[in-house]
Amino acid sequence: MNSPTAPTQAPQQPPTPSLTLPTGRAIPQLGFGTYKIAPEDAYDAVRAALDTGYRHIDTAQMYGNEAEAGRAIEASGIPREELFVTSKLDNGNHRPEDAAASIARSLEDLRLASLDLFLVHWPLPTLYDGDVALPWPALEDAYRAGKCLAIGLSNYETAHMRAVMDRAAVKPHAIQVESHPYMPNSAILRFAQRHRMVFEAWSPLARGRAAHDPLLASIGARYGAGPAQVALRWAVQRGHVVFPKSVRPDRMAANFDIFGFELAPADMDAINALNEGEKGRTGSHPATMDRM
Repeated sequence: MNSPTAPTQAPQQPPTPSLTLPTGRAIPQLGFGTYKIAPEDAYDAVRAALDTGYRHIDTAQMYGNEAEAGRAIEASGIPREELFVTSKLDNGNHRPEDAAASIARSLEDLRLASLDLFLVHWPLPTLYDGDVALPWPALEDAYRAGKCLAIGLSNYETAHMRAVMDRAAVKPHAIQVESHPYMPNSAILRFAQRHRMVFEAWSPLARGRAAHDPLLASIGARYGAGPAQVALRWAVQRGHVVFPKSVRPDRMAANFDIFGFELAPADMDAINALNEGEKGRTGSHPATMDRM
């Protein structure tokens, strides 16, 4: 008589690596981005991401989906200490009193007692009399009060960051900018490393361009990986925190599956050579972005 066959278990994914913020807390290198996910789709997308294994959720006041992300986080049942949640200050909230009130609203919408990281979304040097540091005191107050466990900047160029740091009592803990093989933003990466700031990359797939790149596809073929996975792995090996976005669970899973291989130095060099500088930018430029 044949003995019963034990059920086949799916292979476990390697753990998501983390970087260390200047505060000493860990930040997962792979997060789930919610940019341009409509509010009516955000709950299901965030739930699917959490079910896939993501434990870092990146949202923003500007995205209009904090409340839905918060409901998904709460409904997941995942212990709060296992999650890392980031949000960002909207462009109309730069005055300190507006910034403080908006942080309180974000916490309420996200159903959280504290945010793991809160960023100023854009510097807006053509607005607010050119004061790119205007909201920073409100973020410092929220950090001291424990409402934001780390604070930082998003889309700030090095000159903008220096303007904040010259007046800051609490230096920024992280910087999030557009970064991908076609515009790696290496100067800002080096600045961040010098000042012990975690470097985060939005649009790590260059709004889908990387998924169709023949060089990334040919490199990936040697590792059993797709071109998007290669672009994400390249970013992780450079020391980035990355936020791929998709509302499709199969793509969420593929983007999450990047820790079972490591790119060789020659492959990293080949991907570095895709750099097009400013020509490779896919989003707004921080010097001129003024959308309210």
